[in-house]
Parts: sequence; C-alpha cells; structure tokens
Amino acid sequence: MTSSTSSRTPTGAALVLGSCVSLSFGAALATQLFPTLGAWGVTAIRLSIAAIVLLLVVRPAVRAWDRHQWKAAIVFGVALGGMNAAFYAAIDRIPLGPAVAIEFLGPLVLSAVRTRRLADTAWLFLAISGIALLGVDGLVGSDALDPVGIGFALIAAAFWAFYIRASAHAGAVVPGRGALAVAFVVASVLMLPFGVPAAVVAASDPRLILLAIGTALLGSLIPYTLEFSALRMLPQRVFGILLSLEPATATLAGWMLLGQRASPLRLLAIALVIAASVGVSLVRSRSRRGEEAPLTEPATP
Repeated sequence: MTSSTSSRTPTGAALVLGSCVSLSFGAALATQLFPTLGAWGVTAIRLSIAAIVLLLVVRPAVRAWDRHQWKAAIVFGVALGGMNAAFYAAIDRIPLGPAVAIEFLGPLVLSAVRTRRLADTAWLFLAISGIALLGVDGLVGSDALDPVGIGFALIAAAFWAFYIRASAHAGAVVPGRGALAVAFVVASVLMLPFGVPAAVVAASDPRLILLAIGTALLGSLIPYTLEFSALRMLPQRVFGILLSLEPATATLAGWMLLGQRASPLRLLAIALVIAASVGVSLVRSRSRRGEEAPLTEPATP
C-alpha cells in the first residue's frame, strides 16, 4: 500500500462506517411506514425516489447504449429490486440484526463457490453455525423469529449474491454510474404495482412523505454515495472487513429506534456471522489480490 493510499484509509473507513449506519437507520426508519404502506409499498417508494434523484444527477447516456449494455443494466435492476423487496419483507417480520446477519449468507456463499478454498468453506461453516444459533434462539428464546421472515431474509441473501455478480458485470460494460441509475428505474418499475397504492396513501399525509424521503436518503442515496467513494480509497480487505460490521449496526439501530432487544444467544450468532465475513475478506484479499471484485459490492438494502 502506498503512502498516498495509507493517508486515504481513515477517510475511506469513515465513509464505509457511515454507510453501514445510514443503511441500518434507514431500514429502521422504513419499518415505521410498514403498518400504513406495507413493506413492499415502502420498497417501491424508496426505490422510485432514489431512481428520480439518480437520473437527475447521473443523466446516463442511454441513447448510446447497445443491446448488451441495456441487458446488463436491466438484469442489475432485477437483482436490485428483488434484494430490496425481500429484505424489507424480512424486517417487517423479524428484527433488523438477525435479518442482516442471515442476508450476509449471500456474499459468503458466493465467495466460497467462486474461490473453492478450504479456508472459505470454514468461514462459511462458521456463518451457518451463527444462523443455526439464530434458529435455536428463535425456537427457545422469549422472542421467537418468524419463519416467514427468516425465509424472506434467505431470499434476500440469494438476491444479494445475484446482485454482486450483476453489478460487477454492469459496471464492466457500462461506463460511469449510468447502470446504477437505470437499475433503480428498472427496480422501481418492477415494484410499481405496490408503489402506486402506497404513493396514493402517502400523498395524503405530509408525515408519511417526509418519512419516505428520509428512508430513500438514508437507505439508498447516502450509503451508495459513501460506498462508491470509499471503494476508491480502500483496499478490498479493509472494505470487506468494515462492511462486515453491518449486522452490528443493524442490531444497534433496531435497539435504539425500535426497541428490539437481542438475547445473548442472538448476539453470539450475529458475532459469528461478522467473524465469518471478516475472515472471508482477509482470505480472499491475500489469495486473490486484484483478481476479483470486492466481497460485497455497494450496497446492501
């Protein structure tokens, strides 16, 4: 690492941590809209607001795109929409911390499949052990986890793995951030059947409008901006380790804003997932430095 890169590391680290906090508190804010607008209605409004802002800021040169670039951006949008919809459906039923921890299985499994290294398999086993502890806590703990919510979190994990591959491909064939802007448009269009009724309800209440705007800012625009900037400053190892703290920030946000308490067993399970994600980041950085994209592309839901 050069001295120039070293000097930028603290700034990049602060950007990633800011992104984790923003995502977690944005998700916590979104849950306050669920009773009125529904989880998928909130998802649709959030994606639509982010799409409008990104189109105005990025102004993608779509007229110059060829068929392969359009296909890459559309697939990216499908992955983005599915990941967000499944994650919001999950946190409508289970606390933030466990939902994010389960979702991290997506990039962890993808890492193990892509590298096929014994060390990655070991870290994946550690993460699965953490998820198993969440299941045990959900069965014997005082605050049982909704099986449907767990199912949606697992679907979100699968879409996150899909999202990583789709975003990497779109970023390779489409210059700048045009693919990201169009992907948000595609995702918002897919969620339109849920977004239109939710928007009608939200339009009648200024408080709901403000909450929706806050959710879009904290849950999409701010973290995407912070992480894209951080990726230019940080090596893959550091970025992956810092992003692995998101289950912890989600647990904190759930406790502070939603009163979601975590049992010692649940905290241990989340700690195992964080440790597994940190371990995978370290192993992949050492073994395949510069050969692959970061473990987790920006950004989580």
